[in-house]
Amino acid sequence: MLTLYDYLPSQNGWKVRQLLRHLDLPYRTVPVSIFEGEGRQPDFLRINPTGTVPALQLDDGRTLAESNAILAYLAEGTPYLPGDAYGRAKVLQWLNFEQERVESVIGSLRYWTLTGQLPKRPPALVELKRAAGLRALAILDAELASRPFVASDHYGIADIALFAYTRLAEDAGLELEPYAHLRAWMTRVEAQPGHLSERFPYTIDPHAPASR
Repeated sequence: MLTLYDYLPSQNGWKVRQLLRHLDLPYRTVPVSIFEGEGRQPDFLRINPTGTVPALQLDDGRTLAESNAILAYLAEGTPYLPGDAYGRAKVLQWLNFEQERVESVIGSLRYWTLTGQLPKRPPALVELKRAAGLRALAILDAELASRPFVASDHYGIADIALFAYTRLAEDAGLELEPYAHLRAWMTRVEAQPGHLSERFPYTIDPHAPASR
């Protein structure tokens, strides 16, 4: 059986949980207490050298890290990843966009905000992140004006990856109201069979900064 190393408030973890739900794949969960330092322990670093979640252990003991790489592996041969070279490349394009312009920007702002770290960050850096986050939302809104889903006319892992943090942009202080096409896409994603609407706040973890 697959083993998912996870931390419930992690939106990167949500991505993998969502695809596993769509694919109806059985798996067991091993929680990683990030704020207690479990991610830095030698046993976990052998699974994921960066010490972050999620990570996936396959039935044969091999491991994968990085949420979007895990999505691509699990989606192989399924409707959630195109079979043609161009279609797969377009998915890769948007997975890269998600990591560079959404997760590292909106995700960081959200984390800083919800864990009380925002006032400790240089104001210039915060403003830079906010401007970059708004640019990312505007790009997605413009792209989604011409098609129902991010990489094609069909729902897939690019949508799962991008939905994880864009749906929570307002937690980072970024308004979604101006982006009608983006909000309509979110509604289409939420309407997918098996959609996981769950959200786990950092406050469920007594070791998280927001809980102290």
